[in-house]
Amino acid sequence: MLALAIVAVWGTNFVVIKISLASFPPFLFAALRYTFAFLPVAFFVPKPKVSWGNLCVYGVAVGVGQFGVLYYAINGHISPGLASLVIQTQVFFTIGFAMFFAKESLRLYQMVAVTVAMIGLVIIAVHTDASTTVFGLALVVLAGFSWGIANTTSRRAGSINMFSYVVWASAFAIPPLFFISFIFEGGWDTLSTSMASAPIGAWAGVLWQSWGNTLFGYAAWGWLLSKHPAALVAPAPLLVPIFGMGASAFFLSEPLPTWKILAAGLVIAGLLVNLFWPTLKGKMRKQFS
Repeated sequence: MLALAIVAVWGTNFVVIKISLASFPPFLFAALRYTFAFLPVAFFVPKPKVSWGNLCVYGVAVGVGQFGVLYYAINGHISPGLASLVIQTQVFFTIGFAMFFAKESLRLYQMVAVTVAMIGLVIIAVHTDASTTVFGLALVVLAGFSWGIANTTSRRAGSINMFSYVVWASAFAIPPLFFISFIFEGGWDTLSTSMASAPIGAWAGVLWQSWGNTLFGYAAWGWLLSKHPAALVAPAPLLVPIFGMGASAFFLSEPLPTWKILAAGLVIAGLLVNLFWPTLKGKMRKQFS
């Protein structure tokens, strides 16, 4: 039930992003998210036993590279439902970084998984329109790339308190996000006007991003991974696109034509092959031996 709650928060979060972007420019929205993820929680949570450099890389990768870019993409370049699907390419970037840094080899089933998922992305690219552009698709793939960097960085941190890790890493996302917002989104007068005129619902979206998505989601996820086998917990995020596309269709009337369902099926199939093939192969060997 906890895993289901986490993926429900992460999936429906894309609808919250789209609604809140009507009041905040994307990089300001991301900056506010990480400001409230860091303060005032940092006064009550000790810094984890990990280097400042590791925290910095994770904070910038997840704050600027993942969510800053993702917010910018959803702000007119890709629909929220498709964004929730495409960002799952982070799985393959994480594999690639493991190959590069940990010298892990690419198996045949992983090549098949990547190929199947890429066919799904090509289908999305072919069907671009006013709501989803090639540029938006590229931005979300870049966000997935940044998520892969963040995953690799947190793995190198070792066994730590994930809640504390996320809180303190958030501090490193705040300055670059405010700087980018200040330079490209209109200066202080425009940003202060945006914050002053934002309705209560938009601020509720900021807090949902900060506390619901960032602090609850990642802390609960870290707790599950520490208490249960990774093979049992890891498949849960595959439900994120289901919640994301379903919530976007229900709340934002995002259409679900056949091509979109086919693309989603291919991307998720690629993820499933990558995740479950070793276990399935082992069971088949035992059965026929």
